[in-house]
Amino acid sequence: MSRQDGSDRTVSTDAVDDSTATLLHIDLDAFFASVELLDHPELVHHPVIVGHRSGRSVVTAANYVARRYGVNSAMPMALALRRCPAAVVLEPHMGRYREYSDRVMRIFEDFTPLVEQLGIDEAFLDVAGARRLHGSPAEIGAKIRAQVKAETGLTCSVGAASTKFVAKMASGRAKPDGLLVIPAEDTLAFLHPLPVGALWGVGATTEQALLGQGLRQIGDLARTPLAVLQKCVGDASGRKLHELAWGRDPRVVTVEHEEKSVGHEVTFEYDVTDAARLRSELLRQSVAVAARLRRAGLVGRCVVLKLRYTDFSTVTRSRTLSEPTSVGRRIYEEVAASFEVLAASGIRVRLIGVRVEQLSDGDGSGAGLWDPDDDWRSAERAVDSVTARFGRGTLRPASLLDPDTPRTATPEQPRAGRLPFGDLEPDRG
Repeated sequence: MSRQDGSDRTVSTDAVDDSTATLLHIDLDAFFASVELLDHPELVHHPVIVGHRSGRSVVTAANYVARRYGVNSAMPMALALRRCPAAVVLEPHMGRYREYSDRVMRIFEDFTPLVEQLGIDEAFLDVAGARRLHGSPAEIGAKIRAQVKAETGLTCSVGAASTKFVAKMASGRAKPDGLLVIPAEDTLAFLHPLPVGALWGVGATTEQALLGQGLRQIGDLARTPLAVLQKCVGDASGRKLHELAWGRDPRVVTVEHEEKSVGHEVTFEYDVTDAARLRSELLRQSVAVAARLRRAGLVGRCVVLKLRYTDFSTVTRSRTLSEPTSVGRRIYEEVAASFEVLAASGIRVRLIGVRVEQLSDGDGSGAGLWDPDDDWRSAERAVDSVTARFGRGTLRPASLLDPDTPRTATPEQPRAGRLPFGDLEPDRG
């Protein structure tokens, strides 16, 4: 029976103390097969193999029903069909997998900016700084699982621990569609009964070498002198296995330096139906996104509006510009146009967001003989200069000013100025 068929599934109870388990590993369950099954719900409880049905083809993926027959990825298709003759073979669609992967990774980034994507279907998240906003690590894991399911129809498994490799092992034990929390004090109790092959990085050759020495469980590794391990599997591997067997892993979540998008969003405490308030929030976010782009020396060509409704359904609408921009006014006009289409039939909004994608280096100027955003760009750069000197919020669009807010400046809080967004036009004289 396959080790990946969910037969050893273990999940946490509500009573577990998760305060030290701030590193999450999240893995989408049977990802390729699950995406294909979105179009074939009638096959959910049947064995399904993703791949090309030919004599020399290999299995790209298999759902958990097929795995119970011993079918695994990278297995020759002919062997898989001998083990499971009743399996339905579906052709792979890599473009769809990338699309769903991007959607899921954006959900992760809704909860924390510290996301380290490992592949198309898994990532590490550091949620230590997200607890005040989103709850405990277990609550965050549960919310992410629910949001992924609601927005994509896919399930994922979450492991939470104090180290990356234990979090990854926990997510594997929680499959499918589960959450397993390993508090720091329970790390060794979790690790030591597991087979040595469960350790991250132990392949078939290393596993056989360890079994040949009578080392069957991770606890056996921990109790073996380092010199003996190094003689068995080499100096570097021996030291690594010794550290992992004692639950030691100093690695932190590493965020990709190259930003794929820049965005802002807000979740309202109550559903908002006032279109004027939503437009105002779009303007605020557009200004903020543009400022971040300019600080990073970036421009973007694709502007995305995100809305989440009261029933938790989420829609996005994107518009591609003829020239990349870092001008808040241009970003706002694009998302506002998308918003008007969606708002025409009346909406109840719980979350609203603005995102700019397809980033490149530049300031957006000099794009052509005539630049319609030149005056706005100059105005916003002036705001950047004032902000750098006096702090954020010193200048902002006039339409964002609260008429009930006192306008008297103090040394600690300079009076908010008026920036020509909507209420005023830039001086073209």
